[in-house]
Amino acid sequence: MKKTIDIISLGCSKNLVDSETLMGLMEANGYQCTHDSDDPQGDIVVVNTCGFINDAKEESINTILEFAQAKTEGRIEKLFVMGCLSERYLADLEKEIPEVDGWYGKFNYKQLLRDLENAENSAAIEILDHAPRHITTPAHYAYIKISEGCDRHCAYCAIPLITGKHQSRPMQEILDEVRYLVSQGTKEFNVIAQELTYYGVDLDGQQHIAELIEKMADIPGVEWIRLHYAYPTHFPWNLLWVMREKKNVCKYLDIALQHISDHMLSSMRRNVTKQETYELVERLRKEVPGIHIRTTLMVGFPGETEDDFTELLEFTRWARFERMGAFAYSEEEGTYSEQHYEDDVPEDVKQRRLDKLMRLQQNISAEIEAEKIGTILRVVIDRLEGDYYVGRTEFCSPEVDPEVLIPASEQLTIGAFYDVRITDAEEFDIYATSQISKNQI
Repeated sequence: MKKTIDIISLGCSKNLVDSETLMGLMEANGYQCTHDSDDPQGDIVVVNTCGFINDAKEESINTILEFAQAKTEGRIEKLFVMGCLSERYLADLEKEIPEVDGWYGKFNYKQLLRDLENAENSAAIEILDHAPRHITTPAHYAYIKISEGCDRHCAYCAIPLITGKHQSRPMQEILDEVRYLVSQGTKEFNVIAQELTYYGVDLDGQQHIAELIEKMADIPGVEWIRLHYAYPTHFPWNLLWVMREKKNVCKYLDIALQHISDHMLSSMRRNVTKQETYELVERLRKEVPGIHIRTTLMVGFPGETEDDFTELLEFTRWARFERMGAFAYSEEEGTYSEQHYEDDVPEDVKQRRLDKLMRLQQNISAEIEAEKIGTILRVVIDRLEGDYYVGRTEFCSPEVDPEVLIPASEQLTIGAFYDVRITDAEEFDIYATSQISKNQI
């Protein structure tokens, strides 16, 4: 029998798709794979790393060292590393952690399979290099990566240094994958990319994201499509028509805005203005009534003044984002800001601004969720946990957004959709009942 391989996925959902792709290839070639086991032992561990920001890099390195120790103690036989961290810091990592048996980057990780086969078989063998992904999420939802890389050059961002230029997947390949996953029981598709609104530009100079999503929506069996990681500059307005008219395209858009003052937007090299950003949010809400916007904001970027931060607070109060995450700037080596700006905002000031922004957003989020009390919403059931079924509305992406809790006494089915009435709301959880009479719907 071939070895058992446990793949540990760190970082974002795009990394998870790479892990699932590798698992599918491994299993097609006779290996047995597990994912994120609590206690891997005996055979092979592959750590898929993140190298985006300092906290993620630290987590990746600590995980590698943990399994290096496990190898030294004889609890695993081999250790391999792939992903963004090794793509970016390969030479240093090879020198510092010699216990690792092989290092692979963001794009050559499929070579791991060939290297394993060559090591375990002296004779020439045929390797299957195409296979369906091994979906590690609950069967009813999956992530669909439509492109890799980014042609934007925001001052603070290391992603282009890791992933290179934007490369769109062929549309037919994506649609074929969606059809296959539907045949396997997948109903919800979370579309991901470093920059999904750029989809197709590298192929023929045109944005094709609206066309892609419309064709996905027309595939029988696709219940929900949710869009992640849009960019505000040159936003493809025809995408809003698709979101509004196609009932299975969720009224949900993940679009990182980062800041609002013209001073900061210019320094960040965002190629958008304050006025354009306000107009963008207004148009999103006008053309897609009921849309829930998820965004990311940054505080403490080099040169950020109290006036800049005040503008950011005012914008947040005005926009009333349904979902918002924020983080303090951290200098990333090799980026434009690291090379051209001084990281001059003190850490305590960054933290104070971050705390104040998040307190404001928490109040906004609580008010928005409370407004849902008494309404009837469609949810999908993800799991049974304790005394509750845990589900999500179209406005809730897996793992990052509020969940809907329904009493376990109601006997629901995992992966099924239900109309529920919202009965209560807290900051991170919504409570509901599925016991609704027909005249209430």
